[in-house]
Amino acid sequence: MVKLLSARDLHFAYPGGAPLLAGVDLDLGAGELLVLCGPNGSGKTTLLKLLGGSLQPARGELQLTGRALSDLSLVERARVLARVPQSLRGLPDASVRHFVMGGRYAHVTGGRRPGAADRTAVDAALADTELDDFAERSLNQLSGGQRQRALLARALAGAAQVLLVDEPTNALDPVHQLHTLSRLAELARGGRGVLVVTHDLALAGQFADRVLLLDGGRVCAAGTPAEVLRPEVLAPVYGEHLHYGAMPDGRVYVLPWLHRDGAEARAPDAEPDA
Repeated sequence: MVKLLSARDLHFAYPGGAPLLAGVDLDLGAGELLVLCGPNGSGKTTLLKLLGGSLQPARGELQLTGRALSDLSLVERARVLARVPQSLRGLPDASVRHFVMGGRYAHVTGGRRPGAADRTAVDAALADTELDDFAERSLNQLSGGQRQRALLARALAGAAQVLLVDEPTNALDPVHQLHTLSRLAELARGGRGVLVVTHDLALAGQFADRVLLLDGGRVCAAGTPAEVLRPEVLAPVYGEHLHYGAMPDGRVYVLPWLHRDGAEARAPDAEPDA
């Protein structure tokens, strides 16, 4: 597997604050969908910002396609890596198409205007995210889920090798959750490296090649979904209110579950649910 993104011994803290990350190691390879999970405050979004270059580590090394991330210009970085945030701080007064075209900025250099290749990439990204019919609509007229899909479309338009995606299923209905993760998994199988931050352990079990579990700013587990999504791994991090099971095809899932009447959680290697 070709290594696209790697982090070694990452440490980070805001000035005057407690450490948010301490000694994090991570590798993302071509052809891989890596899911990053962990409780609130565990450092997931901070790690994503470090990997994307919008924050600088206090200590540690970051490499993108074999080069130090700090040595790459913004344009060089954007041609290889795209980050999809959870949401926009403010909505620009722009059409969906114009906003998605912004994902091509690393390819539209030297003062040239977007050309046929750029428009084709935008059309494909809008189709991938099922926003074709909303292309000329203002971002302000979209629902929260549609805006989330527009953020993903903007990243897809840039055709980056590495995608860092923060909570892509926020505000999406179940059908679009599955469509979004399926598309990200297809992109990974096509040779990209895709890192997804999510709290949804059921989706992680279905789509991840590997799962990285953060707690207290440290990696406390890493491996396949079957290796990580287990009671002995998750209970010390999340507590006991989880239900473990397996899909008919053997893929594991974990759901929030308030135990009642002394019921016990089932391990993921139990018989699939009926």
